[in-house]
Amino acid sequence: MSNVPENTVYGGPKPQNPNQIVTLTQLRQKHRKGEAITVVTAYDYPSAVHVDTAGIDVCLVGDSASMVVHGHDTTLPISLDEMLVHCRAVARGAKRPLLVGDLPFGTYESSTVQAVDSAVRVLKEGGMDAIKLEGGSPSRITAARSIVEAGIAVMGHVGLTPQAISVLGGFRPQGRNIASAVKVVETAMALQEAGCFSVVLECVPPPVAAAATSALYIPTIGIGAGPFCSGQVLVYHDLLGMMQHPHHAKVTPKFCKQYARVGEVINKALLEYKEDVSKHSFPGPSHSPYKISSNDLDGFLSELQKLGLDEAASAAAASAEKMQSSESLSSQ
Repeated sequence: MSNVPENTVYGGPKPQNPNQIVTLTQLRQKHRKGEAITVVTAYDYPSAVHVDTAGIDVCLVGDSASMVVHGHDTTLPISLDEMLVHCRAVARGAKRPLLVGDLPFGTYESSTVQAVDSAVRVLKEGGMDAIKLEGGSPSRITAARSIVEAGIAVMGHVGLTPQAISVLGGFRPQGRNIASAVKVVETAMALQEAGCFSVVLECVPPPVAAAATSALYIPTIGIGAGPFCSGQVLVYHDLLGMMQHPHHAKVTPKFCKQYARVGEVINKALLEYKEDVSKHSFPGPSHSPYKISSNDLDGFLSELQKLGLDEAASAAAASAEKMQSSESLSSQ
């Protein structure tokens, strides 16, 4: 959590250097200098640690966890309580990046009071530094403004907004005709006017993203929006080639560059583990580190025999001989 004091008792396993913590001020400075902003969507402690170690600027805890982690076909089912679990795990692992938590569907649409209450929970209970909300309808703009006025930083999200698939008719790119393209730009400007510090542009043509980026004085973060945004975001699992979203029919999204094929490595490792266990070749001596002395072993065998567990005593004695024999072979 990037707003945790350096000397906090619960600062985590690594000492924090406040000069390295990413803040909104630093993001604005990068944007003014024309430096690209890096964002990765992650959902748990291990991935957050990797994002932190790589020096990524922003770690987004996305409601796409509904699909990537929980196996749903859309982002709609995930609850705020479930999101908070992911937020807390990421906050424990990522100490340097700015942390942004998604407001899931159904947690900010009813009223500004609901929106502010949900955003407060994401910061207080989730350990995030800011929240992200989707869409640019008047009610969403009002929600964003109310959350900002409550003292909470907000990232907007326009273009393909997965929470709105009921209206959009599925996971469809936006901005591909005149009216839709203009709407993307106007919505981004409205979110900026509402006080958002940044806007995600998802699945829109590069010229539309370029226009929106030029029209705004806040940074745009692209995902499937071409190279002309102020920064880019990809999902941890996608960029590592670990797995694919169900809504992309088990294939990598067209806009995603796979920087590794970790999924293949994982599958290979699991198959090798299965094979080793099946052949009784794992664990061997090198992975059986806990020893019992000869005297204690003899005493243990004697106690087993007193208990009438002769077969257990024989099994223990035979296993000791086998381990000793294996250790001798491995040392040669």
